[in-house]
Amino acid sequence: MRYLISTGIAAPVWFAFFCVWVGLWTFSMPVQAERIKDLASIQGIRTNQLIGYGLVVGLDGTGDQTVQTPFTIQSLNNMLMQLGVNVPPGTNMRLRNVAAVMVTAALPPLTQPGQAIDVTVSSMGNARSLRGGTLLMTPLKGIDGQVYGVAQGNLLVGGIGAAASGSKVQVNHLNAGRIPGGATVERAVPVALGQNDMIRLELNTIDFSTAKRIVDAVNTRFGMGTAAALDGRAIQVRTPPESDQRVAFLAEMESLTINPAQMPARVIVNSRTGSVVMNQAATVDQCAIAHGNLTVVISTEPVISQPGPFSSGRTVQAQRSTIEIKQESGMLTMVEGASLAEVVKALNAIGATPQDLLAILQAMKSAGALRAELEII
Repeated sequence: MRYLISTGIAAPVWFAFFCVWVGLWTFSMPVQAERIKDLASIQGIRTNQLIGYGLVVGLDGTGDQTVQTPFTIQSLNNMLMQLGVNVPPGTNMRLRNVAAVMVTAALPPLTQPGQAIDVTVSSMGNARSLRGGTLLMTPLKGIDGQVYGVAQGNLLVGGIGAAASGSKVQVNHLNAGRIPGGATVERAVPVALGQNDMIRLELNTIDFSTAKRIVDAVNTRFGMGTAAALDGRAIQVRTPPESDQRVAFLAEMESLTINPAQMPARVIVNSRTGSVVMNQAATVDQCAIAHGNLTVVISTEPVISQPGPFSSGRTVQAQRSTIEIKQESGMLTMVEGASLAEVVKALNAIGATPQDLLAILQAMKSAGALRAELEII
């Protein structure tokens, strides 16, 4: 190395060789390589939703107003009756420390009885706040009506608020909270994994090119015939018969990396917020755009008509409206872009706001200049 630098002749040759080697090494590196576990999931390994109805007690006078929410009183009476407390009929219980809530949770796949999961508690009445409350034992049911968990515990509410003499201060939301590990799983969801020594991979997004690349990667690592694509989303994979071998096989298969195919060109437009998002594949053909804002101003002024002196008339009030139309001049601007950066630069050159881009993109799509799928949400 010292000789190459000191001669002044061989150093350029060494430097050129080094640059070529670095370029080839960089080129050979996988570009945007992703793991199979990030692109697909195993059929049957899924999350199940649970729901339940319960009561939150211990509130500091911020619970349901029982006159407007009779179901809270009905639920409380049923609970007290099960605990051996009989409330005389017609008793007017004006409770302010109880709130009726809905309890929701997500049951992760392969969860076994005895494990704890998080729950979300949301008020369904007119309670002002659930802060400081305690959720009473609430069964959580699945779509089949079976009880898969039981929730109970103290609520964690991220907001805070106070009110007095007509003034109110509130930070964040007070009518929903979470209980970390607040539910205990009582029933496991049966999962048939590796039935007939076969599993099925399901791509998160349908793409025939990505499905083929996954099949090639799996067959290259584990041998031909291990994986076969059924369509652009489902891939059938042959697994070892033993459970421990199957787990090791799936762990290694999920860690394989591939270069997913480029997504189709797409532009997402949110008409409610004015957000415009486009992916890297979106391009614009050469076109000319003229954009100008049209403003219509309508002003109304009262006009008072009074009768003459010593007349028998009366004062009459009328309205007089004035309409003014203003239209800004818009010059034709050439727009063309073969990459995302060029598209953004060309659209910014028009000087349009995000709301104006909604109309411009629709017009460009109708004219055939926007080479992307336009999706309005």
